[in-house]
Amino acid sequence: MTTDPLGDARFLAADTDRAAAPMFWAELPLAQPRAAVVAATLRATAHGVYEARIDGRPVTDAVLAPGWTSYEWRLAYQDHDVRDLVVGGSGPLRVELTLGNGWYRGDLGFAGANANYGEEIAVAAVLDIAYADGATQRFVTGPGWSAETSDTPRNSLYNAQTIDARLRTAATPLPVRETDIDRSTLVPQSSPPVRRQETIRPVRIWTSPGGRTLVDFGQNLVGWIRFTVQGPSGTEIEIRHAEVLEDGELGTRPLRGAEARDLFVLSGGQDAFEPTLTFHGFRYAEVRGWPGELTPDSLEAVVVHSEMRRTGRFACSDPLVDQLVHNSVWGQKGNFLSVPTDCPQRDERLGWTGDIAAFAASASFAFDTSDFLDSWLTDLRVETMHAPDRGVPLVVPDVLKYAHFPADFSLPPWAATAIWGDASIWVPQALWNAYGDRDRLAAHYPAMKLHLESVERYLSPTGLWDLGNQLGDWLDPDAPPDKPDAAKADPSVVATACLVRSAAFAAEAAEVAGEIADAERWAQLAARTRAAFNEHYVDGGIVRSDCATVYALAIAFDVLDAGDRAAAGDRLAEIVRASGYTVTTGFAGTPFVTWALSETGHIDDAYALLLEKSCPSWLYPVTMGATTVWERWDSMLPDGTINAGEMTSFNHYALGAVADWIYQVVGGIRPDAPGYDRVRIQPVPGRGIDWAETAYESRHGTISVAWRKEPSGFTLEATLPEGLPAVIVLPDGRAQEVIGGTHVLTAV
Repeated sequence: MTTDPLGDARFLAADTDRAAAPMFWAELPLAQPRAAVVAATLRATAHGVYEARIDGRPVTDAVLAPGWTSYEWRLAYQDHDVRDLVVGGSGPLRVELTLGNGWYRGDLGFAGANANYGEEIAVAAVLDIAYADGATQRFVTGPGWSAETSDTPRNSLYNAQTIDARLRTAATPLPVRETDIDRSTLVPQSSPPVRRQETIRPVRIWTSPGGRTLVDFGQNLVGWIRFTVQGPSGTEIEIRHAEVLEDGELGTRPLRGAEARDLFVLSGGQDAFEPTLTFHGFRYAEVRGWPGELTPDSLEAVVVHSEMRRTGRFACSDPLVDQLVHNSVWGQKGNFLSVPTDCPQRDERLGWTGDIAAFAASASFAFDTSDFLDSWLTDLRVETMHAPDRGVPLVVPDVLKYAHFPADFSLPPWAATAIWGDASIWVPQALWNAYGDRDRLAAHYPAMKLHLESVERYLSPTGLWDLGNQLGDWLDPDAPPDKPDAAKADPSVVATACLVRSAAFAAEAAEVAGEIADAERWAQLAARTRAAFNEHYVDGGIVRSDCATVYALAIAFDVLDAGDRAAAGDRLAEIVRASGYTVTTGFAGTPFVTWALSETGHIDDAYALLLEKSCPSWLYPVTMGATTVWERWDSMLPDGTINAGEMTSFNHYALGAVADWIYQVVGGIRPDAPGYDRVRIQPVPGRGIDWAETAYESRHGTISVAWRKEPSGFTLEATLPEGLPAVIVLPDGRAQEVIGGTHVLTAV
């Protein structure tokens, strides 16, 4: 029999306006003096998001708890050590729980989906006290708890928060209702908490052509603005947020239905405001109603994301490439907020599986993503197990199954989908390469199996994955703005190539998991699919669709027969040169096109593609002042206007997946065994970059590589943790086996 982690605690709800954040409280009678308390733990969770305080002080620096999981099957609870708060106070012990809508009742999704997990939000908590003499005491939410209005009459992740400081001393009692949830869904917190990570002061404040006060924080970020101010009671300060400017004003059209408009009402005294029940993606803010002069010291932006340890560093001789890597890192910060999202600013912010499938390898070099992505993959597994066709959803958690799209909008009946569904395999593969955790790989194998079994239903008698719907090479730069799936690459060619990669790694994962029969099954599927691809899609090294994406995938996924690989590499290089080294790939091809070039001997073409500055290219947004990676290559046009497409995010990490190639090929640090148990140091220099320095904090310690091209030749210095085996491969092909320590090698 499973013990209920919340014991007798009841979930509490309040009858109040749907937009408001009620506050529940109780004064708890301690059996002994506070000084006698040796341990105190508050366990809490919510349908919604909660903030807990003891005697008015927060119990944690985490925000937006319990985070976003697949609530139908996994609702995380958090344990907070509150002994210091209990001992440090006096008088009756007061516990407060403020409850916001969060993701549970967030009206989530796009096109008016207004998707929710339910219409009732509720919170529950248990406070366990231990005294020095061995006595214990437990308090739970339930009878005896009260509710009242908080200072937040409006809260929404998309539409922002209203805080009325006058309500802090004028609360109104609310009726409390005890409710309940499916207690079998309660699980310990496994994903890192969301926290405030840093603060940024404005770099510029000015008046726009329309007479509005604008603020530039210098960095596109995710979080909110906080400040302390004093002004006449009832004064309203409105802050609107946007990622870019257009025609000298806030560029809010890309936000679509998200208002991103915080409102603060002053009490007449000194008021501190921080809207912690929402978040925004923004670099710029418009401030209205500020009493007095607004200066850079008046307010600050608070950067918020899930806790992640930075593990990867890169610098090189080209500052634009450094900025590109910076943009990739900040895109990850902004979109790793409880779940890996596509974007953090508009009416979407969903865990699109295709985005993280493309970016997982880059993400797991820059930061330690092991716990974050492991938790998300657990949601992917349970969502897939409960999906009607047992196929991987396009978004995880799959809140879109509750969407209420208007009659004139509908999503096609997506089932097995290449890249998006392949996240079930490619994300665990990235984690396996980065961390080498056999138990976690085995835990994620069932979702891999479900995905491949769902794909098998859409294979035609030819052995090709050419049945069903596909998103394909999404956002091909040559596609019309209103048709992001109208790519040059045949979606069946893309899907079939992806299946070869996925089946091949699933075979490896099955073997690690001890599923030997499955390992053989998937190895055979990979072989059959590979043969079918070559039979039907390849003719003398020319791949159907004859565009960069199909060659990139066929080469990077080792799909081609030996005799065609070199010819395909040559053809890819021709296509890249013919485009003037501008990018011609979308979501499918972009992470792999530089890999395909460098692995077939076209390293200078790969560097030229990386370093191109005209649109579309990786560096074009950098030249336009971007501080995060854009959703579209031309999210902002050269004339400074915003792309007319309905989807135009300025913080979308997927196209920044080239960072993986930068870290491994330009930087030269590659895992030669899962978890970097063995390392391959192999930087491949090319035209346009004269030096690079890269470091990665593996589970064995820090691996660092620095190389430089000089008139006298090439010099490389590599430092390895003690006892870590590595092979160092120089540009001239010479290889040297080493174990730990610092090694300096040269080549002509």
